[in-house]
Amino acid sequence: MGLFSRKKKEAFACPMTGVLHPIEEVPDPVFSEKTLGEGFAVELTGREVKAPVSGTISAAFPTGHAFGITTKDGMEILIHIGIETVALEGAGFEVKKKQGDAVKQGDVLVEVDVDYLKSQGKSVYSPVIFTGGQSVRLLKSGNVQAGDEDVIQVQ
Repeated sequence: MGLFSRKKKEAFACPMTGVLHPIEEVPDPVFSEKTLGEGFAVELTGREVKAPVSGTISAAFPTGHAFGITTKDGMEILIHIGIETVALEGAGFEVKKKQGDAVKQGDVLVEVDVDYLKSQGKSVYSPVIFTGGQSVRLLKSGNVQAGDEDVIQVQ
C-alpha cells in the first residue's frame, strides 16, 4: 500500500437477521410514509442488532428500542427495533451500547428477546431509516442475515 492510497469506503451491512421488507410495509405511518426519511425494514427473527456502519452512537434510548448512528462523513441512520416497543420500558432488550459510544461495523448494539416482544403483542418489523435525505433501493427480498452487504443501495 502506498502512502497516499485511499481506503475503500465501508459498505452498509444489514444490522439484523430476519425478512427484508420495503419501508412502505411497516405497520406504522411515521415510518411507512417516510416521515423520518427513506429506508427499509427487517422483520426481526435474530436476537442481535448490530451496527451497520462504523461511527458514533448519536442517540440511544435507555429502553433499548432505538439507536441513531452517525458516520465519520456525517451520514445518520436510525434503527428502530419493533413497533411501539417503547411501551415495554426496556423489557425484552439487553442494551450493549450507549449514546456517545464509538462503534465499529458489526458491534452488537442490543440483544432482543423476539419471542417476548411478540408475546406482548408488538410488531417485530424494525425500520432502518436514513435521516439525511438519501434515497434507498432494495437489492434483494426475503431472508437477510446480520452483516449482509448486498441488501440495499444508498444514494
